Amino acid sequence: MRKTVGVLLWRAGLAALLVCGIGLLPWLSHTDPALTVLKVRSADRDPTPEVLADIRAQLGLEDGPLRLLGRWLAGLPRGDAGHSWISGSEVAPDVLGALGVSLLLMAVALVVALATAAAVCARTLHLGARRRLAGRPTGGSGSAVLAALPEFLIASVLATVVGVRWGWLPAVGWYGPQWTVLPALALGLPAGAVLGRLLDDQLPGAFDEPWALAATARGLPGRTVARKALRRCVPGLLPNLGLFVVGLTGGAVAVEQIFDIPGLGRTTLQAAIAQDLPVLQAGTLLLVLLGAVTTAAARLTARRLIGPALRDGALRSLHRPTPPPPPTVRRILPIAYCLLLSGVVALGLPRDPLALDTAARLQAPSLTHPFGTDALGRDVLARVAHGALDTLLLALAISALAWFAGVLLGCLPALSAPLVDTVNAVPPVLAALLVTAVWGSGAGTPVLAVAVVAWAPLAAHTSALLGQERATLHVSATRALGARRSYLLRSELLPAVVPSVTRHAVLRLPGIALALASLSFLGLGAQPPTPEWGLLLAENQPYAERAPWAVLTPAAVLALLGALAVTAAGAGGRGRDGGAGARRRTAKAARAQVPAPQSELVRAS
Repeated sequence: MRKTVGVLLWRAGLAALLVCGIGLLPWLSHTDPALTVLKVRSADRDPTPEVLADIRAQLGLEDGPLRLLGRWLAGLPRGDAGHSWISGSEVAPDVLGALGVSLLLMAVALVVALATAAAVCARTLHLGARRRLAGRPTGGSGSAVLAALPEFLIASVLATVVGVRWGWLPAVGWYGPQWTVLPALALGLPAGAVLGRLLDDQLPGAFDEPWALAATARGLPGRTVARKALRRCVPGLLPNLGLFVVGLTGGAVAVEQIFDIPGLGRTTLQAAIAQDLPVLQAGTLLLVLLGAVTTAAARLTARRLIGPALRDGALRSLHRPTPPPPPTVRRILPIAYCLLLSGVVALGLPRDPLALDTAARLQAPSLTHPFGTDALGRDVLARVAHGALDTLLLALAISALAWFAGVLLGCLPALSAPLVDTVNAVPPVLAALLVTAVWGSGAGTPVLAVAVVAWAPLAAHTSALLGQERATLHVSATRALGARRSYLLRSELLPAVVPSVTRHAVLRLPGIALALASLSFLGLGAQPPTPEWGLLLAENQPYAERAPWAVLTPAAVLALLGALAVTAAGAGGRGRDGGAGARRRTAKAARAQVPAPQSELVRAS
């Protein structure tokens, strides 16, 4: 009971710190809130001292930030979230309306995500149920590409091709069910691919458990075995599913911008840019509450699925230390992708990414310009190549830091769980604005903003897998024989958890690279004329109907990066000694389930 109260207080303290920090945002950034509000209300009006004084009096800014924040907090129990500093309307109805739009979009996107995850795992479930699984996940490179692509990129392609070029579905607005399809696909496809890949990574271990072998020997239908295998693996992924739910609601800022959807993410972004504090605080508070509710629901579901086994320490490890090597084709694919991407960069680097040629505006791909030109006549190939190196190096550094922080904090769930929920409720865009307010704008702002939130999914995954691994039979027996916690963590738990978390981190590497691009896409990162990937899409999207290659060719290169990263992770770390070596390793892993003698454990500890 005392531990639960402590966790609740820690969670409430983090939420209060976040909301109060946002309430102090203009004063932390040393900007005049009255001047910012005036620019948004009327950009042409001169900021005379009289005009600014009148705005300060209207908003009560002369009372100071702490009194303003106190009045806003005092109104919350009555359902009063104040009035917008920009429009003057009540905040609560507007923010709740935006939340309703985002929840509807999230529900449709979640259906798309679950269908995508089912498609990714379908072959593994089929082969495992028929006892024909070769001991490794079977997800293909198609799911790897989807998992690696960011939502704003898929949204740009769907809006350009399906909405504008083909005219099959509406690409802009929010007026009925038809308008939910494209944004839901943009949000649900990558989320479902990530969930499917994570689930596909765990299913082979479930199908090799004794209960699955016994069920097959007794003649149970393969569909029943597959359903039980899903039930066995899903609890370890529920924390990440909860993070996706919050991300599909508040983190869909770029998608809402592209499709002009009046959702909570877009409303919060506009309020943050305008420093409309009542709207920004209310939106952030709703996101934090949504994160807390979603996390609680995910934990209750996981407890209901395998709660007794966790309590009794009756699970078996899903860890498969060294799977057999992948087929030859899968070993060749990363090399082919790498050569292709390297060729694109090598061809583009000698070209000038800033050279203007107004006579060659929006030219189609040709021998002179293989990727075509943009609206200013600049070579798109040159801009893609020059923007690649810095982005990839930064993404690699952020991914390494996120992996380390995720594993470290995932080992401390009581500390990290509320922190993960709070951090996940802050979209990278809002994080970038907060970082800009505290540290100022610059090239490092997007890097720090992405790094602040990138570790949260890895920490949630680590914590969930550790919780299940601690309840395995061999760990319970090893603990009963006197092994210390340090020995268990070093020799039993981390070796079982780190490989899956590492594959998860590599799966997110392209997404981190392109999260940097998404901030530039929204105008919060690199600024023109920098040849940055996000800027390429932002600059060329208005011309997507006249020159679709200006959007689609950078999108193809980004898809190539995603395929390279994930297929390389799938092919790396596999053994080279064929089936005999794989069988020896499998037998060794099976023997590892039996705890060592007590004397050996005492010496090791």
